[in-house]
Parts: sequence; C-alpha cells; structure tokens
Amino acid sequence: MCELFAMQSRAPATVRLSLAEFARHGGLDGPHKDGWGVGWYEDGDVRLVKEPHAASDSACLQFLQQNPFRSTAVISHIRHATQGRRTLANTQPFVREMGAHVHLFAHNGDLDGVRLRAALPSGMHHPVGETDSEYAFCALLEMLRPLWLPPGPPPLAERLALVARFAAVLRPLGPANFLYADGDAVFAHGHRRTHADGMHPPGLHVLCRRCAGEPESEKFTSMGLQIDSGAVPQEVVLFASVPLTRGEPWRALSEGELLVARGGRIEAPRDPQRRL
Repeated sequence: MCELFAMQSRAPATVRLSLAEFARHGGLDGPHKDGWGVGWYEDGDVRLVKEPHAASDSACLQFLQQNPFRSTAVISHIRHATQGRRTLANTQPFVREMGAHVHLFAHNGDLDGVRLRAALPSGMHHPVGETDSEYAFCALLEMLRPLWLPPGPPPLAERLALVARFAAVLRPLGPANFLYADGDAVFAHGHRRTHADGMHPPGLHVLCRRCAGEPESEKFTSMGLQIDSGAVPQEVVLFASVPLTRGEPWRALSEGELLVARGGRIEAPRDPQRRL
C-alpha cells in the first residue's frame, strides 16, 4: 500500500524530505515505485511537486532535498498503484481551489469504485485522473461546498462533522486512511493498512512535539525527514503511516479515528463510535 506523511506546525518550519527513505522505512521497496508527490502551503497557496515514477530516481526530489522549503502544513504521498494508470494525473496529492482556499488531499487504500460513486456524488467537482482516491476527494469537496459559500473558513466544528461523515461512508468501501488540508487545518483519518500479517489497524500514527525555543531543541531528524524551526517556540504535529523515529511517543490512531491539527496542536479529535 501507499505511504502517507503530513506536518502541521505553529510557526513555519524548514522541511527536508527524502521520500525514498520514507519508502524503505515503511517497507515500501520493490513495487512501491509508481509515483510520489508533496504539497506544502506558502503565502496562502500550495506548491505541488509530483512525478509518476520512483522517488529514488528523481532529480526533482533531489533538488527539494538540497533546497528545503518552509511551511506550516505539508502533505506527501508515495504511490503503489491499485487503480488507474501510472500517470501524473493519477499521482497524489491532489489539489483544488474552493471558497478562495486551496485544498490538498492524499489517500492510502483501495476503495470499491462502483460503490463509492453510488454512495457519494462528486457534483461540480470532476476527477482529472482515474483513481478512486481522486474521486473521493471530489466527493468530499462536494459535501463541504455549501460551508464554503461565501468564501472563507467555516467553523471548524462544522467542517469536522462533514469530514467525519465522509470518512464513515468510505470505511465500508475499503481501506480509508487519508490526509486533508484546507489552508486552515489538517485532518487525518486512520483506518486499516496492509501489515506483514494482513490488513488491519493501525493505518496512521501521530506524534505531537513542543519545543521551548532553544536552537538544538527545534531540530527534528528521522529517517527521511528533517524539520528545523530555528530559535523560536514551536509546536508540531506529525502524521505518518509508519512511525518515523524510535523512542518517541508515536500513537497509533484507532480504527476510524479522525484528528484535526491546527496551530501545531491537535485541536479536535473525533470519536468514531459517536453517532453522526
């Protein structure tokens, strides 16, 4: 299956990514060479870089490693194709504008496309590629669209309720781990993932870090990732398919758990057992 990663921080941080290292760390050698992508927020917009081939062979990714970027929100994805051809249009993350904000989405799983289209209309949002993941993103935007008219972030509680309802529809259709950002917050939904002993939770992990502003304490280094906030007080939330470090309190999301990160903190957890 695919590999997901997201960062949401209180203050802009310099981020250096090695997606090839992510792939090896998550056990994604071999067939997981069908594409990679990373999107990050900058000045109210999203810089999106993606390619439909292996991260390990990418001169573009090498450039990003040598020229790290600064952001408060990052989403990345390494693809193992299950639906759709190996093309740029089918490579994640996906990005769309709605309500004068840029929305970013990445999904890890394999959904029943026929049942997905029957359960969730995409409305005025149309996929460019052929994947179940992009169609799911279009359907999510259609659910959220009434909240974003007029433009501007709606109340977080209203957004969370609809994203939770969307996630509840996805779960019976197949593995439904996803990351979604709307320019204000990052939503992370954990479900099931392929492990050595079969398909089961956890599908996503979370780590929260708070630093006091001492230069050395602001650096986070792991296999495939380096974050440097400089000498400023910082709070960071990290989401990853597989924990990126040892000896830190990564927590596995329970099956169907939905978290929201904003301002470098987990702001709104959602109990999957709560009736919607």
